[in-house]
Amino acid sequence: MDHLEQATQGYSLPRIGEKAPDFTAKTTHGDISLQDYKGRWVVLFSHPADFTPVCTSEFVAFQEVYDRLRDMNTELIGLSIDSVSSHIAWVRNMEENFNTTIEFPIIADLNQKIATKYGMIMPESDGTETSRAVFVIDDNQTIRALIYYPLSTGRNIEEFVRLVKALRTTDEHGVSTPANWQPGDKGVVKPPQTKAEANERMNNREYECVDWYYCKKEIN
Repeated sequence: MDHLEQATQGYSLPRIGEKAPDFTAKTTHGDISLQDYKGRWVVLFSHPADFTPVCTSEFVAFQEVYDRLRDMNTELIGLSIDSVSSHIAWVRNMEENFNTTIEFPIIADLNQKIATKYGMIMPESDGTETSRAVFVIDDNQTIRALIYYPLSTGRNIEEFVRLVKALRTTDEHGVSTPANWQPGDKGVVKPPQTKAEANERMNNREYECVDWYYCKKEIN
């Protein structure tokens, strides 16, 4: 094994379209496993540390969208390498100081096993804290999206609501979603694969076409 392999051994980055790595973990809601969430979508996110200002702002914001995510059959799970006791104390602190009750579980990944499976700790980092990673996992437990942020930058939590809605819209309606898409906007139709299909597309009143390769349609 060479030095590069030794340096990167244990670090992985699951890819879009792969099965999400399974886990069982201790959390603020007791023991959970990913298998418990079969049939539901999951937004699994890591944060660097409890009792830090950016992370606190994110948890308050995640709680603000939690009901909307649950309306879309989507659950939140937080994670860091802090202990359950630390998580509980932090949750109580947010309830007292920010008038916010954190209703979703927070994983205590003290041995870093889950963080390592998901590539949440950067190999080049001098510390052991998890990065600001987000994994969107669908109801078949397949990874559909992943996003990383630096430690210094808080996440735009509304984007994860939009992202889940966009992915579910693609599944339900067979369309893609264009830049800056919001629920209620038109979806983008896949480009035609033949000249005959292109001609037909331009004459189809169901579509709003700029040209043969760029057409949108209403999503009912």
